[in-house]
Amino acid sequence: MCADLERIPRTLLVSERSSFQNQKNQLSAHVGQHHFNYKVSVLLPECGSAPPLLDAALNGFSSFYLIRNLPVYMLLDQDFLQTAVHQGSVYGLSFGCRVDEDPCVALMPNGRLVLSLDKDSFELLGFERKKYRFTKRATSRYVVSVNFSDSSMTPGGRGYQRLLTGLKTHLPLVVDFLVSHHPGGTTALQPLLSRYDWSEHRPSVSTRCLANLPCPLLTSDLQSCDPHSVLDWLGAVDADVSCENSSSSFLSTMVCPEPKTTASSALNVSVSGFLNPHEIHHLIQELRSYLDQSQLASWVALTVHGFTDSPVSWAGDERSVLWSGNTFYSLLLFKDDTYQLHLATGAHHTCPP
Repeated sequence: MCADLERIPRTLLVSERSSFQNQKNQLSAHVGQHHFNYKVSVLLPECGSAPPLLDAALNGFSSFYLIRNLPVYMLLDQDFLQTAVHQGSVYGLSFGCRVDEDPCVALMPNGRLVLSLDKDSFELLGFERKKYRFTKRATSRYVVSVNFSDSSMTPGGRGYQRLLTGLKTHLPLVVDFLVSHHPGGTTALQPLLSRYDWSEHRPSVSTRCLANLPCPLLTSDLQSCDPHSVLDWLGAVDADVSCENSSSSFLSTMVCPEPKTTASSALNVSVSGFLNPHEIHHLIQELRSYLDQSQLASWVALTVHGFTDSPVSWAGDERSVLWSGNTFYSLLLFKDDTYQLHLATGAHHTCPP
């Protein structure tokens, strides 16, 4: 039993404190390097309804597209590369695939294409690879990563032709594919959308108004509360799990961290979909403006969750689902323009950048 417990996957939590007034703060870089975002949740204590500009940011996330049965080799289409990949930021992710079992695909905004394959699929593809770092079996998963900005990957180049032949002839992968483009949207993606069955989707928004919410007494000092306890509490609030439990409760032992206070009202808003980092950054700026104008709130919280089956983690690092694949970050913003950022990932990843 003890030996088994020692092998339980751990998670890694990196915390930092900085200020928006510090020109060297890394917040924008962190937000931008978390490419594939499934859900963003915002908690506004002492708030009954969001002011117009903040409400517009929460409800203004761009549409995304689901392409059914997309041949993966079409991501190498010259028109698509020219109008979308080389003209802005494309976010693309295979949908409905399990990263520990199925071929998974990610197209990152820096023009990098990542394929996570099993051994048989990799051998059929016949392309350069590296062995998957997190596998429990020596030869079960392989990662193929190419950068379309490399000279060999320009249309007609040796690497381009080899990968195109592999995906078109030897390993004709077909996936359902989520895709969005910043800033071109539908126009930039038209060379891809025009050829296949696709549907447009808007992120869904859910809002809950809470009354008499027990809250930890949060300050910009990192010593005010244990970060793990605060993150557990934020997750419980977002999941509508009560934190008012007795020690004898068999349903939940979750409690609000000490020291604590009570917010007479609070607003919990969640946006779910295929969310790009540019608009999350805009939301953060609107939260700063809200805090500056609010007479009651001294802090707000934002939590962003990544996709469970994305083949990449922070900044394109490999994802280690078999070894605990949590990838999310929480941001606490304070009225004095300071913030606390908590970045989580599996313990076998490199540290979030």
